[in-house]
Amino acid sequence: MRASDIVLLLNTLWFAGAFIQFSIPQRNTLKILLPREERSNPIAPTLAASVAFLGGMNLPIGPLSLYLLAARPAFFQPAEAQLALFLFFSACHFSQFAYNLPVLMRGGRVGVAYWPVLKGPMLRIFVIDAGLFAANLAVALRLAIAS
Repeated sequence: MRASDIVLLLNTLWFAGAFIQFSIPQRNTLKILLPREERSNPIAPTLAASVAFLGGMNLPIGPLSLYLLAARPAFFQPAEAQLALFLFFSACHFSQFAYNLPVLMRGGRVGVAYWPVLKGPMLRIFVIDAGLFAANLAVALRLAIAS
């Protein structure tokens, strides 16, 4: 299995998992984002319903990765197409990683604001998105150098 295949498989698993996490058990995701004392806040149900939007954004990316891996469509054979798609996947992970950086720089949860980036599920999300950003970018750079 090539490095690009491994990265596509990891993309598939990660984005499918993100869809499930954010779209199906919305109340559980709310527990990650809000401190216990704020979960009774009247805005909490709206926030819980809103995280489904995050899942919806992740949904098409996982099956796209799986399709590219399993079907190996003709349009994905040229190095330029692979480069563009791996840069796309890299940007997807980077956007999710980058928006946690300011939260991390502030020290994670500040009172009732933000979420704890340095512990629990958010740390895992932060680290995996950083790793997959780098992995997709590495595949893209290797493709760019080889072309």
